Amino acid sequence: GHGDTMVPLPRYSTVAGIPITELMPADRVEAIVERTRKGGGEIVSLLKKGSAFFAPSAATMQMVEAILKDKHLVVPSSVLLQGEYGLNDIFFGVPAQLGRKGLEKVFEYDLNEEEKAALKASAEHVEDNIKKLNI
Repeated sequence: GHGDTMVPLPRYSTVAGIPITELMPADRVEAIVERTRKGGGEIVSLLKKGSAFFAPSAATMQMVEAILKDKHLVVPSSVLLQGEYGLNDIFFGVPAQLGRKGLEKVFEYDLNEEEKAALKASAEHVEDNIKKLNI
């Protein structure tokens, strides 16, 4: 999910292998999480017209290159989940490895209960939005 339903995982965000949760005070980590959730809206508000296509197009090019050049790149990707993270039959953004055959592997982080609940809520939000499109 994007925006308010995004599930950043600060304990998996590291500097030289050390989780940022061990390097920064909790309030600073929470501020980074909130800015991550609101970052897209912030960019759109600053750039106004034409700003919503740059990041998706750059990410798409990175993914295409990973597949064409068989890079085995791990990148956040919207992929069809079939049981990963307890989700089925939904395209959802997760860390995935891309190579010559396209999707090679979905990386499934060990989530705590709070993270699992946030992920489930985000997936439900995505499903609700998809249902709205299928009017």
